[in-house]
Amino acid sequence: MSSAVENPATLRDTFAFFARGTSPRLLMALSAVTVGARVTLGAWSLQDLWIVLGILAAWPFVEWLIHVFVLHFKPFDLFGRRIDPYVAAKHRRHHRDPWRLDILFIPLRSFVVSIPLTFLMWPALFDLPQAFTGIAFVMLMTLHYEWVHLLVHTRYVPKTSFYHRMWKNHRLHHCKNENYWMGVSTQLGDRVLGTYADTKAVPTSPTCRTLGQEDTLGV
Repeated sequence: MSSAVENPATLRDTFAFFARGTSPRLLMALSAVTVGARVTLGAWSLQDLWIVLGILAAWPFVEWLIHVFVLHFKPFDLFGRRIDPYVAAKHRRHHRDPWRLDILFIPLRSFVVSIPLTFLMWPALFDLPQAFTGIAFVMLMTLHYEWVHLLVHTRYVPKTSFYHRMWKNHRLHHCKNENYWMGVSTQLGDRVLGTYADTKAVPTSPTCRTLGQEDTLGV
């Protein structure tokens, strides 16, 4: 396998790698289907705009909460049983080797719960057209999250200021201190919740790669 495939150095190679990923493919298909369904349903109203704005406002904090409390979940023993969710263990493996791209994307087993829940929750809250506005936009935002997360782990250096900030901050999260810069596709959660800081003011953490857990994770 060539180094370009293992860790792309150009935007074109990065997108080619992204398009081959199972999670991105699933999200691209779901985005296309749900956007198509929303257009077909019609019945546009001001409520569609409020739904989109609401998702945009909530997304940075949902992303932050998932990263802090789910992905950085600290395993513990309960009645002789190890409590260590798969997504948390996979994320620790990602921290062990942040440049290994084949373990970077959202695990498919996460979608087994999240996708049915999304399709059940929105119609319970809104009429079907507006429900599909919510569903489609969540799919697009999740797809964008996956794209940004891949982009910042490749050898390609983003040219635009927004993506370059994400690239810099996420690398600081992995290489400077795992308790800061929790946002992947947005900085707002970090800025509001106190995990965005000047690089010089943050100590270099000895546990960036282990997240404080010395388990081998098969590595």
